[in-house]
Amino acid sequence: MKWSGRRESGNLEDRRGMSSGGKTIVGGGIIGIIIILLNTFGGENAQMLTPILEQLNQGGQSAPTEQRDLTQAELTEGKMVDAIITDTEDVWTKIFQENNLQYKEPTVVLFSDAVDTECGSATSASGPFYCPADQKVYMDLTFFNDLKTKFGAQGGDFATAYVIAHEIGHHVQTLLGTSAKMRQMQQGKSQAEANKLSVALELQADFYAGLWTHYNQNMKNFLEEGDLDDALSAAHAVGDDAIQSKIQGHIVPESFTHGTSAQRKQWFMKGYKSGDIRQGNTFEEL
Repeated sequence: MKWSGRRESGNLEDRRGMSSGGKTIVGGGIIGIIIILLNTFGGENAQMLTPILEQLNQGGQSAPTEQRDLTQAELTEGKMVDAIITDTEDVWTKIFQENNLQYKEPTVVLFSDAVDTECGSATSASGPFYCPADQKVYMDLTFFNDLKTKFGAQGGDFATAYVIAHEIGHHVQTLLGTSAKMRQMQQGKSQAEANKLSVALELQADFYAGLWTHYNQNMKNFLEEGDLDDALSAAHAVGDDAIQSKIQGHIVPESFTHGTSAQRKQWFMKGYKSGDIRQGNTFEEL
């Protein structure tokens, strides 16, 4: 992925190395997905997976206590994230303008270990997540190493771009009122029906990530060989079925909240190939 030479977005907060603490929340990342699934269906599965979760978290519930300088590698990562943010701003400003709307840019916060947000406090175990209360995306970049080493994703810069674009997709859903409408639709529904609506919301964010890729390629020709494979590998790794199969050895479709690996890849590619925001109504597919 070609990203050097971009302007600075001005919407990146780099809090890595800073101390934080507080009550943790479950975010939208891999561990967050697992905890949601267990809280929903509980029972013996929850008891069986507790040691596994503790091992995966590797003490992630403990907040950092000291401030440190960032390494050169971390500084380079920060510049890459900033470039991706810039590209999302350019693309979504264009898409909104094409639809006679005004895009409000979110902020992306990089943190180490733990962070305080308007949605509560979280640890890196939550994975990347979007907080609608402050309209910020929060990420501990060590997530991408876990995605590769623990869940089999290929890695690569564009895997990072895909995840950021997905979380920015949730911001778009907030601006368009889709998220609020989905929450209203969930009221009075069974857990399984509410989960289906959650899946639709997540798949739409994947579609938006693909849509961003389509526009950004046309605008900046930023893709390199293997980038799409990296994105699809990451999408596969965070599919509900892939996670459940790896962690507990079997899948429970009624508990899915983010979609299967196949669905996540399908909707990303639909956004990328179509380049048409009107084709992203995942709720019609329920």
